[in-house]
Amino acid sequence: MPTLEPAYLQTHRSGLLRRKTEQAVESLCACTQCPRRCGVNRLAGETGVCKTGRLASVSSFNAHFGEEAPLVGEHGSGTVFFTHCNLLCLFCQNFDISHQGTGQEVTDERLAAIMLGLQRQGCHNINFVTPSHVVPQILAALEIAVSQGLNVPLVYNSGGYDLPGTLKLLDGVIDIYMPDFKFWDPEIARATCDAPDYPAVARHALAEMHRQVGDLVLSEDGIARRGLLVRHLVMPAGVAGTRQVMRFIARTISPRTYVNVMSQYRPCGRAHEVAGLETALSPAEYRRAIEEAVEEGITRLDRPHRVLGWV
Repeated sequence: MPTLEPAYLQTHRSGLLRRKTEQAVESLCACTQCPRRCGVNRLAGETGVCKTGRLASVSSFNAHFGEEAPLVGEHGSGTVFFTHCNLLCLFCQNFDISHQGTGQEVTDERLAAIMLGLQRQGCHNINFVTPSHVVPQILAALEIAVSQGLNVPLVYNSGGYDLPGTLKLLDGVIDIYMPDFKFWDPEIARATCDAPDYPAVARHALAEMHRQVGDLVLSEDGIARRGLLVRHLVMPAGVAGTRQVMRFIARTISPRTYVNVMSQYRPCGRAHEVAGLETALSPAEYRRAIEEAVEEGITRLDRPHRVLGWV
């Protein structure tokens, strides 16, 4: 198959990347980047739910080998873990990063240098982890990085709590979207994230992401080049609504959607505050979730990772 050039290169050549960056940064003066719509002036240092002003904060960056198979390849996925979050799940496995703010502010120039450094290490892509609240910062850094030779695909690895309007700024920029679809039930989303609109938001976000990039396309050696990859964390007692999520993906998005049904739930952070989430996932619950995905028509499942010796 022909090699796919990262989408942002043409967007940069046309001058559209500059216009997208200017529009995104300007919008921070009364921020409505995400469904929280805090309306604070982040350019003046005000912060809302995401606790992030004009500059992004980064907790870590590295070549990561624990991601989905098409992202990792031989040299790893170049992950950039952003500090803070717009969703703030009580059970987050990175609670210190998302809730407690472990990390350091970085300038646009430093973020660009991080991206270029990961490319020099041989990473197959740049994987932005929890990026929903820092889209303007990513665009600004990308302008700098492209001018200095960045040319690997970009991965938008989000919790799925993304507004279509913000995602449209990323049309022609992001090559691979990798959102979560966490919960089907608004009441579960309310209890765990104070976001009862999460299921509806995630449905619209996935539709917009798929409109932009389509089903996941792999190179001849199995490396992701473009498309949608969806994650779903199976939770105890079926509270995530796995069957309904898989049905939506297969019937409304595409049965060819590449899906990672994840088994690694364990009670972290403040999970004990929500009834049913204080226990780990059982092997039987995970196997049933895989069966539900297949029964609902999902045809591309990521290979399971061995977790706690039982998957």
